[in-house]
Amino acid sequence: MSKLVTRREAILWTGGAVAALAGLAGCNKESGTAGGPKKLNIAFVTNNASDFWTYARAGCKKAEEETPNISVDFQIPSDPSAAGQKRIIDDLLTRGVDGIAISPNDPVNQTEMLNDIAKQVMLFTQDSDAPTSNRTCYVGTDNVAAGRQAGELLKKALPGGGKIMAFVGKKDAQNAHDRFEGVKEALEGSSISIIDVRTDDADPIRAKQNAQDTLVQYPDIAGMVGLWSYNGPAILSAVKDAGKTGKVQIVCFDEDPETFNGIRSGDIYATVVQQPYEFGRQAVEIMVKALRGDKSEIPSTKQKFIPTLEIQKADVDAYQAKLKTLRGN
Repeated sequence: MSKLVTRREAILWTGGAVAALAGLAGCNKESGTAGGPKKLNIAFVTNNASDFWTYARAGCKKAEEETPNISVDFQIPSDPSAAGQKRIIDDLLTRGVDGIAISPNDPVNQTEMLNDIAKQVMLFTQDSDAPTSNRTCYVGTDNVAAGRQAGELLKKALPGGGKIMAFVGKKDAQNAHDRFEGVKEALEGSSISIIDVRTDDADPIRAKQNAQDTLVQYPDIAGMVGLWSYNGPAILSAVKDAGKTGKVQIVCFDEDPETFNGIRSGDIYATVVQQPYEFGRQAVEIMVKALRGDKSEIPSTKQKFIPTLEIQKADVDAYQAKLKTLRGN
């Protein structure tokens, strides 16, 4: 037999139901969907427009597809300078993001800016670190170790020794500084001497001009090492124009298609490749977990190193096939 519901009970029941629904709405606002995590907006900011970042973008996209309720804003500065990056950061903070993963161009002089970001959102560095900043974690290469790899390759390419020149976009970038230190460490005590390091402000045209000038100024130069991704192709182009392929040994970084063509033809001895796909994927995934309360994947050193690989002529085809798979083409 059903119980007769009084008007007072009906009002109380209705009020309770409304309160319960309001509570559910509040939960959904926090979590994004019933029983799901809150929507998070993550930004990934590069330090230049090199093709190198194509793979990082693919990694970010993979993380976005496989991680519930997130969006990733992938930003490439048209102005590859600290000021250019700041304009992007200011816009991101105005629009509202939960976390930013950035490859700082000039970490020493950007420390104040980075610390300001870290006060507002979760901050990761990727590709190039800013170890004195308040970033939560760095995801990328152990660049000193990668520099040592390049140095060891130079010793194999130049068993008789000789003079070499190094090339990079900016000396101040932490990855450039660390790679150069690693190269110097590996060459210490060998018969290879480093003349200097030439910078180009991430301009491939200037990078080639630097290589051309070096070939004129030092006609007996035995080798060249390019520390950023576009430096390898720029060096190779200059060496070809000078008719010195095979006479000047080239070791470089990253996976530019022209670099691989040069290795395949024997005009470039080898390249040290990073894994920018993993920079994108892991930076996003680890940051999202940290924002949701799980910091177990952040090492006590606050540095998550992604291993580098040495690619020589015998390795090119297999590695390029792997890259096509990562890019989804």
